Amino acid sequence: MHALIVWGGWDGHEPEKVAGLFRDMLEAAGGHVTLADTLDPFDDAEGLQRYDLIVPVWTDGVLSREAATNVSEAVARGTGLAGCHGGMCDAFRSSPLWQFMTGANWVAHPGGDGMNYRVRITSDDPLVTGIPDFDVVSEQYYLHVDPANRILATTRTDVVTWYHSPNGPVDMPVAWTRDWGLGRVYYNALGHQPDVIAEGPAREMLRRGLLWAAAGKAAAKGRDLTPMMTPGNHW
Repeated sequence: MHALIVWGGWDGHEPEKVAGLFRDMLEAAGGHVTLADTLDPFDDAEGLQRYDLIVPVWTDGVLSREAATNVSEAVARGTGLAGCHGGMCDAFRSSPLWQFMTGANWVAHPGGDGMNYRVRITSDDPLVTGIPDFDVVSEQYYLHVDPANRILATTRTDVVTWYHSPNGPVDMPVAWTRDWGLGRVYYNALGHQPDVIAEGPAREMLRRGLLWAAAGKAAAKGRDLTPMMTPGNHW
C-alpha cells in the first residue's frame, strides 16, 4: 500500500501533527507513506493514480480546477480518499467538485471548541463493528451532507442554543463512506485537535477507514469505469 498525505492550510488544526497520526496508522499496517506539505502532488494527474490512498489534511485553502479534477479522476479509477474534520470537508471551499466527491461541506461548529457530545454508532458495517458509542469534548461539526452517504455514526445537535435552534435538533452525521467512480471515500468529522483522534474509539474508526479506502484500489483492478463516463462537464 502506498499512500500520499498532503498537509497544510490553516494552522489551527495542527495539520502536521494530524498528518503524523495518519502516517503512524498506515505505517503500522505495513504501508509506505509519502508526506507533502504542498498541494503540488495534486498537479500530477498520472502520479496520483499510482497511489492506493490519498489523505488530505488541508483546512481551507484554494485548489485549482485542474488539481481538483486530477484528484477526482484518480479516485474514480480506484485510489482511495480518506480524512477527517476540516482537513477534508472544510478544505477548498471554492471547489464544488471537492465537496461533491467528499460528500459534504462544513458550515458551522455552534458553541466552538469544548462542546461535550456523544457519538452514536448507527451502522453494523465492519468499519464500526465492536466500537461503542462514546463521548467527545471538542467542536461539534454542522455539515451540509450528501444524502447518498452511507452513515456510520451520528451526533445530536442539541448541545448549544444558537440561531439554528428553532429548526430543532437533528442527527448530524459524524462518519460515513461513499463511492466515487471505482474508488472508496471515507470521512470522519472528529479531529479538531490531534488529541481527539490520538487514541480510543475515534482513532480506531479512522484507522479502519483509512485502510478500507486504500483497499479499494485492489478491488477496482480490472473493473471498467467507462459505463460511468459521459461527455461534457458535470460540475
